[in-house]
Amino acid sequence: MSNTTLVTEIIEARKTTTEQALEIFDQLETINLEFMLGRWQGYGVHTNHPMDGLLETFNWYGKEFVDFDQVHPLLFLNRQNQPIKIDPNPTLMNLSAKLNFPKESWLGTLFRWTLPLVKTEQSKARLRMMEYRGQVTATMMYDYLPIHDHFRRIDENTVLGLMDFKRISQPFFFVLKRD
Repeated sequence: MSNTTLVTEIIEARKTTTEQALEIFDQLETINLEFMLGRWQGYGVHTNHPMDGLLETFNWYGKEFVDFDQVHPLLFLNRQNQPIKIDPNPTLMNLSAKLNFPKESWLGTLFRWTLPLVKTEQSKARLRMMEYRGQVTATMMYDYLPIHDHFRRIDENTVLGLMDFKRISQPFFFVLKRD
């Protein structure tokens, strides 16, 4: 099976193993910072990670890269289905590293009602070129969390992201599509 076929299957199925996702990630082209600028819509790739399905449960929209120093790492859909910028809460993120949150739809509904409490217009991350798994690629670094999201190019409008969270040994994978 070719790498292109495997990538297409994973994008469509949104599910694979961590080992297979790493193999694909390592074979994809690296990305420069300029490539990442703009707003991106995303979804998780399930690899039996504790966070599988969590972002979707809470109506995750994606990420926005205004420039290299102004990044909005978490966009979620509000009750009007409009993307809004959320302040990544270190306590909740650390809890997600320790617990396997239930992925019940009512939690997503509840979360949408609380969005005004965590909404922000301030940048909460930045983009830099970093080496990861032997290659230098565009990487988003959260301002207040030990999380780096590394990106590799699938095509002109799609990237495979790998979240490296210091508190979880297994990487979390996601796909971003350019808005």
